Amino acid sequence: MTLLFDMKMTPLSTISAIAVLYVCYVQGQLQCTTPTGRNGQCIAVTECPALIALIQKTNRTAKELKLLRESHCGFNEQNMPKTCCETVVDQTDRRCFTPDANIGTCVSLESCPQLKNLLQPPVTAERLAFVQNSRCEGPEQYSVCCGPEINNVTRPSRMCVPSVAPPDPRTECCGLDSSSGNRIFGGNETAIDQYPWLTMLEYRGTKDNKIKLFCGGSLISSKYVLTAAHCVVGGILAEGTPVNVRLGEYDTANNVDCVEVEGGGQDCNDPLIIVPIEKIIPHRDYNPDSPLRRHDIALLRLKDEAPYTDFIRPICLPINDIMQTTSPKMLLVAGWGAISDTKRFSNIKLHVELPYIPLKECQLSYEAPSRKVTLWNGQICAGGVAGKDSCKGDSGGPLMYDTGRIHQVVGVVSFGTTPCGLENVPGVYTKVYEYLPWIRSQMKP
Repeated sequence: MTLLFDMKMTPLSTISAIAVLYVCYVQGQLQCTTPTGRNGQCIAVTECPALIALIQKTNRTAKELKLLRESHCGFNEQNMPKTCCETVVDQTDRRCFTPDANIGTCVSLESCPQLKNLLQPPVTAERLAFVQNSRCEGPEQYSVCCGPEINNVTRPSRMCVPSVAPPDPRTECCGLDSSSGNRIFGGNETAIDQYPWLTMLEYRGTKDNKIKLFCGGSLISSKYVLTAAHCVVGGILAEGTPVNVRLGEYDTANNVDCVEVEGGGQDCNDPLIIVPIEKIIPHRDYNPDSPLRRHDIALLRLKDEAPYTDFIRPICLPINDIMQTTSPKMLLVAGWGAISDTKRFSNIKLHVELPYIPLKECQLSYEAPSRKVTLWNGQICAGGVAGKDSCKGDSGGPLMYDTGRIHQVVGVVSFGTTPCGLENVPGVYTKVYEYLPWIRSQMKP
């Protein structure tokens, strides 16, 4: 491809401008100013999509021809014309949240001296974990959320106030509930103030315009709810559109709930809060038509900030990969999902304890032709106990790990068998730890 300039038809001022640009190029100065007065780079015309589009246009206007001529800034070694191509400014919002809940920018690790310093010997486990948990989706293969100077990676200050940032688990400002240890597992009712991060998604019915309940979620900050992608895109939209999030719910049959407590008397919650959804953010790689059901994760940004109370509080994001440890674990699932083949929802919040199942063992359960799915490291399995499982209506809710101090959301309810609760067939959850870089990159101040 060649770009022709008719010097007989080009004004002297234009020739002078081209000469200046050419001198800039041959002197190694790749920066230039386009004919429209914008910053540009003197590069091969084949590397400038905007000008190539003009060249390939069949009916160019006189103005476009003039722009092509005046964009010339020299030739390369193969005698290919160079053009002053406008520099495209990256409009990506690279703001993110650091593990210690500060606002940062997603950049390469090499560009973040604060985090590079943490990797200088001796490297403690706390320092390494902080750097690993700083990962974000940025311009380089290893990008991190680079924030202000880090004062202490072992004892951060504890300021438990509502924040758009996901709380730092080390502060214990997340993952705590007020229940007093009277937990009964196996599909039983929770305490009224247990799992205060559980949310319900309200949908506006497609056909009747009525409010419907299909999925759950987890509050992870004052403005963000973590849920499943299949709860916000795909076939579910034929039933309804996600419009609100319910916070502080316990019994869907009442607005204010009261339960009998040990020793007499009642414990009552606050009225539930309904917050409109400002933005729905499904993972870009989620394909609702794929049987693999990978990347089944989404974020909901709330229009208003959620308060932090005994009945509304965020859960902690995971601080490590529990699949990399060898000790056996019991995990927790809670929600308002199906409790039988005929009842799709429970009015009252329920919970169940499920065993963690390694992925290789779980894969064996999904080799049957009727449920052939190849699992991968973005998924985690739990269950396989007869009659104990997450089920319809629990989708998007949390798979939780109780560290003995706090609860972490290690999974998002994704899919399982029909009917639910089959023996030796665990449920499959989206593994939150694998998506921390995506989560930190999508959450904005």
